[in-house]
Amino acid sequence: MGLVKTRNIAIANEKGGVGKSTTVINLGAALSRREKSVLIVDTDPQANATKGLGVDVEDGMITVCDIINDPESNSGHDAIVQTAWKGLDLIPSHVDLAGIEIELVEEEGRENKLKEGLEDIVGKYDFILIDTPPSLSLLTVNVFTFAKEVLVPCQTHPYAYEALAELFDTIDAVNEEINPDLNVTGIIPTFFDKRTKISNKILSALKTDERYKKLIFNTAIRVNTTIAESTGVGKPVVFYKKSSYGACDYIDLADELLNRK
Repeated sequence: MGLVKTRNIAIANEKGGVGKSTTVINLGAALSRREKSVLIVDTDPQANATKGLGVDVEDGMITVCDIINDPESNSGHDAIVQTAWKGLDLIPSHVDLAGIEIELVEEEGRENKLKEGLEDIVGKYDFILIDTPPSLSLLTVNVFTFAKEVLVPCQTHPYAYEALAELFDTIDAVNEEINPDLNVTGIIPTFFDKRTKISNKILSALKTDERYKKLIFNTAIRVNTTIAESTGVGKPVVFYKKSSYGACDYIDLADELLNRK
């Protein structure tokens, strides 16, 4: 198979609980349903994307931790795990990632470790989606050094809205100092509940804020218990219950992303 033009996309937010891992899993699955080849790279030590795809990390498996720790010895290609669904692959996370930053802090070129480890994969997938830790960390900087695009899930809640400015400052700093190709492709409203005043207020604020209004996806991910159920059984919602609001929203989001190039 020849090389394709890979879209390297970080799904990032320094605030936890905004639906970041859920978006990685389900957007990736929705893109695979549109016959796109997708690799999910889990760089969050909590490994929620790994668990949400039904993958158990066993002794001896190469994980993203090994790639970042020693990219010369651990090829990204060798770390790929095929999930239960065609066109949807994974490089799993490991709890040891939580301590890797201490080991890397003195190393030269520490922000390039993930990029070096994944070089052999670029061109083999239509999309590489990378889940990031819910903090500004050396792991997140590694992801931003490799990625070309950033998608920002934003819970329709005041705290999440207010935290966006700091995240955008971080992305701007990485763009200026490390990776000039890094740009925000869009902001995804998550946990939207049209019945509540606060959800509607924050969505309206996002759509009218001069900093963000051109970046907001038309698709808002609605509050939907089926998404949580699907995560609990390690199955993306678009395969778990295709008729659910959650499945419909992520399919719509995938279609919208495909039109944003």
